[in-house]
Amino acid sequence: MGLFDKKYCDICGDKIGFLGNRKLEDGNLCKNCAAKLSPWFSDRRRSTVAEIKEQLAYREENKKAVAEFRTTRTLGRDTKVLLDEDSKKFMVTSARDLAAANPDVLNFSDVTGCNVDVSENQMEVRKQGPNNEEVSYNPPHYNYDYSFTMIINVNSPYFDEIRFPLNSTSITINDVIGHNVNPHSDVDYAECEKLGQEIKNALMTIQKDVRQDAAAAAAPKKAVVCPHCGATTTPDARGCCEFCGQPVG
Repeated sequence: MGLFDKKYCDICGDKIGFLGNRKLEDGNLCKNCAAKLSPWFSDRRRSTVAEIKEQLAYREENKKAVAEFRTTRTLGRDTKVLLDEDSKKFMVTSARDLAAANPDVLNFSDVTGCNVDVSENQMEVRKQGPNNEEVSYNPPHYNYDYSFTMIINVNSPYFDEIRFPLNSTSITINDVIGHNVNPHSDVDYAECEKLGQEIKNALMTIQKDVRQDAAAAAAPKKAVVCPHCGATTTPDARGCCEFCGQPVG
């Protein structure tokens, strides 16, 4: 098959326009089908047609989860972590129209880790010398730029990491003499640091609670004496006596 031969999407069957092909390991994907994949998915070129079809089926099912999602808590600025604490689910998105964006809905128990990456970029500030050349200050002066990236590790068949910026523009600290910069004293830096820690604490605390609840539910139930009827009983799923139906505490 030649380079400029017509290609068809192995998912929907539509003809793929010029520069519209998204290569798969064993086929082709049109840009319309590619746009339906998870925004956190990054392994498209090594995915098979069957794997992409499986993910698109999951993404279609995810629309129902989005419709049922009820936000009880919001964390973040431009990109937000939305929590549904009643259903023990969360999503990460910058979209206002959730139905159109179809952000992935994950369980709290899917979180495997959470961290904030802070990148620093240092640039020396120079002045004009006697011959109009740039020369260093003595001691040298520097500008520092900082960017915060939130990284949420998850257990998902289609991606293992959700990564998004906490600050929309770089945080700049200007004209620092020498290398003794203290970014923690900068208001924007401190706010991003606080926001990252807030998201991390929320997700990791919730994940711990959910897993503890799951472990407790899976643990073998012990026989107790019912305070109402006096029978020795193994409480049911509601914690009630199997004989009289009253809660045994």
